[in-house]
Amino acid sequence: MKIAGIRTIVVCALLCAQTAWAAESGTLLKAEELKAEPYRDAKTVKALAAGEKVSILGKQGGWFKVKTGKGNGWVHMLSVRKGDVPKGASASSGLLALSSGRAGTGKVVATTGVRGLNEEELKAAKFNEQEVRLAESYAVKLADAKKFAAQGKLVARPFDYLPAGQ
Repeated sequence: MKIAGIRTIVVCALLCAQTAWAAESGTLLKAEELKAEPYRDAKTVKALAAGEKVSILGKQGGWFKVKTGKGNGWVHMLSVRKGDVPKGASASSGLLALSSGRAGTGKVVATTGVRGLNEEELKAAKFNEQEVRLAESYAVKLADAKKFAAQGKLVARPFDYLPAGQ
């Protein structure tokens, strides 16, 4: 009976060690707030500095669950560079690389920011002509839109556009 108990403890310890070992490391590219939940309006747990090391524990949508010296929580995916930041790299160079669509291998990669869909759902997506037609059926004529706005007592407000190039 004692041996079975010891064996159980050893197996549990090995599984915990394997889980901890599987966590990926990363570095914050910019100052970031550690959030309690993976949402912009979630409670802020701590403020994190650019260059701070994190362990990536998981992913949900556009957020990484991370472990830091200041605690556990969630940060934006785009604020974290997986692995070590190379010498001479800055936060802005990392962000520019992300926004350029370059994977760091010289290959251009497609990126998307679709809220509520994970990678598998995006890969499984297929063109649906019936749904496109349904969406197009919601379009209205300008005259109908103006009539609807007038019924709702909406008023047009003029505003100046920014000059070109800004």
